[in-house]
Amino acid sequence: MAILKKSTKLAQTTMFRQILKRCSSLGKKNGGGGYEKDDHPLDVPKGHFPVYVGQNRSRYIVPISFLTNLDFQCLLRRAEEEFGFDHDMGLIIPCDELFFQDLTSMIR
Repeated sequence: MAILKKSTKLAQTTMFRQILKRCSSLGKKNGGGGYEKDDHPLDVPKGHFPVYVGQNRSRYIVPISFLTNLDFQCLLRRAEEEFGFDHDMGLIIPCDELFFQDLTSMIR
């Protein structure tokens, strides 16, 4: 049983790394403005990534550690189902902005 749980966790980790890799390549598609040589946005601290939330697409910078939270993982799956990850708009989280703020404050 422990082996199955470990392999599932490894598969999830791999999936989330792929999501982040796809999202970090968005700067190249948009002309690369505001990006360092290693493809990281200049205004995003190491160990964090930007997401866009709500109808107004408000930008939030979240720590990579959120990827281990089950509720945040659920939001990422919804984002993939609704928007996919292969587009030029960044990682869009399909939920209300107040809900996202509540969730992230609980995770912290």
